[in-house]
Amino acid sequence: MTISLPRQLKKVSDRALLKSLESGLEVVEAHLQVSTQHADKIAGASARHLVDAGGKRVRPTLVLLAAQLGDATKQEVIDAAVVVELTHLATLYHDDVMDDAPTRRGVPTAQMIWGNSIAILTGDLLFARASQVGSHLGEESLKLQADTFERLCLGQLHETIGPSENDDPIAHYIQVMADKTGSLIAASARLGIMLSGAPREFIEPMRVYGEKVGVAFQLIDDVIDISEAGPSGKTPGTDLRAGVPTLPVLLLRKAAAAGDTEAISLLALIDGGLQDDARLQEALIRLRSHDVAELAYLEAKRWADEAVEAIGVLPDGSVKNALEQFALAVVDRTK
Repeated sequence: MTISLPRQLKKVSDRALLKSLESGLEVVEAHLQVSTQHADKIAGASARHLVDAGGKRVRPTLVLLAAQLGDATKQEVIDAAVVVELTHLATLYHDDVMDDAPTRRGVPTAQMIWGNSIAILTGDLLFARASQVGSHLGEESLKLQADTFERLCLGQLHETIGPSENDDPIAHYIQVMADKTGSLIAASARLGIMLSGAPREFIEPMRVYGEKVGVAFQLIDDVIDISEAGPSGKTPGTDLRAGVPTLPVLLLRKAAAAGDTEAISLLALIDGGLQDDARLQEALIRLRSHDVAELAYLEAKRWADEAVEAIGVLPDGSVKNALEQFALAVVDRTK
């Protein structure tokens, strides 16, 4: 399989840096293949299913990129990159069961092939394998892995339960995004610093950076969902039709509560169901022209901008520039 760097790095001009990242990712990919091999035929096939389907490899790339501030050739750095991707893959198996998703990365999801029980157990197996790979990385790394795993679970739990009566729905939603996505991206950035021997004063800025990039990444997905079809390749209105809470809709509910008549009318259309294609298209057109579309984009951009601000203390150079480019490119996926 040919492994490409995430498209968020396409504007990085330092060829030596890109080559180093590509070489590192090739090693990580080989380790992922080994880590998902099992003597049991079904376990091996199901564990390799999403690895073989490919993916952006955003999290291991951030481990490798952060490690450029120290010694990125250390085996511990490679192992950490494998750990974060195995952890991410495990969450996808579980998410797809909970969402009853038919496809992932262009292939049928595991539960569509082997059933829910096998898919859940495969996710558990990948979590176990991530722990095995990371078992020698030291107490600090193990605690970070455990704390991140807890946040991943809590984020999914809180998303499933939804906000309580006293919760601000938007603040609750942002926290879910921070836990479900930001926590693992932040852990990836931190591990790259910790295990490469980079200056420890970079750990906290990279934690903040990773968390904010993760939230921005999720929020821009919400904007893409109501945008016209573009380079992201996502079908507009998928989440809207499924009734998945997204930032534009949450902002619309807030506007309606404040008396916005267009928001009230549009919510009536959305809440009435969008299985009919004509109703879905009407809702999308009206959402795109409402203020909430721009507000949602600006919120995503704010998180990306704050990610860039967080790493202002890093030394100037190609690594800092690549991290800045990565954060800003996250919110350019609609263009």
